Amino acid sequence: MKKEKWISLVTGYSVIYTAVTLLNSVLYLGNGIYEDPSGNWHELDRAIILLIGVAAYELCTNLPVKPLILKYIIAYVPSQLLAFAFVWFTGLREPLAKSAYQDIWVNFTCLFVLLCIVDGVISFRKKKKQVLRDL
Repeated sequence: MKKEKWISLVTGYSVIYTAVTLLNSVLYLGNGIYEDPSGNWHELDRAIILLIGVAAYELCTNLPVKPLILKYIIAYVPSQLLAFAFVWFTGLREPLAKSAYQDIWVNFTCLFVLLCIVDGVISFRKKKKQVLRDL
């Protein structure tokens, strides 16, 4: 992989992690919670789940599969299963919340769908430019 691609991946990962962490902090503060009850483990868990998501996005953007929806499903299913496995392993460290699997499903799926929409828009624009060039 080229250096520019690595820089792009690390930058994207960092921006998303920062945005999610800031949103989490704002939501906690808005609810009157001034410290993260889960502490540093929660931050590390978020970083690992985001890494799984970024790897899934990278996988789905580079799979040579058509149509796009099939490519997204092929990338989503194993990555979501990996996220569930990670949640299960965190249960060995500390008790899980009753909604842990539902929470990871909702959060992971929402982020994945958002990234797929971005990728779909980029793919659509590339195809549109290619069609215009071919005319």
